[in-house]
Amino acid sequence: MTPLYAASTWVFEDPDVLAEAFQRPDGPFLYSRMTNPTVRVLETAVADLEGGVAGIATSSGMGAVNLVLQALLRSGDHVVAQRRLYGGAGTALRDLRERFGVDVEYADDTGALIDALRPGDTKVLYLETISNPAGYVADLPRLTAAARAAGVVTVVDSTFATPVLCRPIAHGADVVLHSVTKYLAGHHDVVGGILVFADPALHERVWHHNVEFGVAADPFAAWLTARSLHTLALRVERHCANAAVVAERLAAHPAVSAVHYPGLATHPTHEVARRLLTGGFGGTFAFDLAGGRDAGTAFSKRLRLARLAPSLGGTVTTVMHPASTSHRQLDEAQLAAVGIGAGTIRVSVGIEHVEDLWADVEQALG
Repeated sequence: MTPLYAASTWVFEDPDVLAEAFQRPDGPFLYSRMTNPTVRVLETAVADLEGGVAGIATSSGMGAVNLVLQALLRSGDHVVAQRRLYGGAGTALRDLRERFGVDVEYADDTGALIDALRPGDTKVLYLETISNPAGYVADLPRLTAAARAAGVVTVVDSTFATPVLCRPIAHGADVVLHSVTKYLAGHHDVVGGILVFADPALHERVWHHNVEFGVAADPFAAWLTARSLHTLALRVERHCANAAVVAERLAAHPAVSAVHYPGLATHPTHEVARRLLTGGFGGTFAFDLAGGRDAGTAFSKRLRLARLAPSLGGTVTTVMHPASTSHRQLDEAQLAAVGIGAGTIRVSVGIEHVEDLWADVEQALG
């Protein structure tokens, strides 16, 4: 079992050893804002799962997003991002553009993303393995190859996939990002994030910024997450199996106008998902209610087993209305551009018995 080190600082006998500890991420432990034994266990474990060389655990998923973007971008730099993106990441990119003069360009599909890359100007290509909430699966091999040829660092948020379904570094990514709060911790009791790196030099570069920004992970949160990794594969398998059943039944229900689940043959990125994902198509997806916003509100109020909650990826099924929560900063046109409508519901399917879960969803649909 991973020991929990709650210490904030360590004592040194030799000032030269202390001075050396300040210089690099793999040196002696000295201060928990910089390094901590429990946090390092988590960083090493997730890096191993992702096939990376090292990790940096942070205090939240958004801490990881902002850390890597601000570490890699400067005023005047160009960044390319997929348009269908988690709302918080979109806000971080907007702030970089408005406050620091970073040139942010969005594109919809693989070809457009590749065409948007500018060798010499573009510094980051920002992607999601499975997009939140519409379930678009990025064609990582094509995109990372194009980015590498252009000298661009590819950052991939793989929160929805986890290393159980996809390991982006194996497909050419430079940095993999997770909101640890979701599937990695998986029990609705942790807030955290993590970055995993394919290259030691890039890891050290971002680590120095992490020390300055102060978004270090809490040791207890790291301990809880390290514990949860032991059941990650089992949980993801059940999440995916339940999600497949619920998605297929929703697709056949008259109250539902569309289901955005990459496991369905009707999804625009289904073939990419089949090539890229192993063991399932994820446990979180979105669907549209034919009755729009009013239908979405009524559905949410009728649920009994599933819970209305803003987060996802835990053992309990949670639902959310993105237009009024995670993507509330977008107007109707912007919502439409990322595939979200007034009646769109995001569901994070838990590990309950699937028939109990479907009975609850079916009665809530009316």
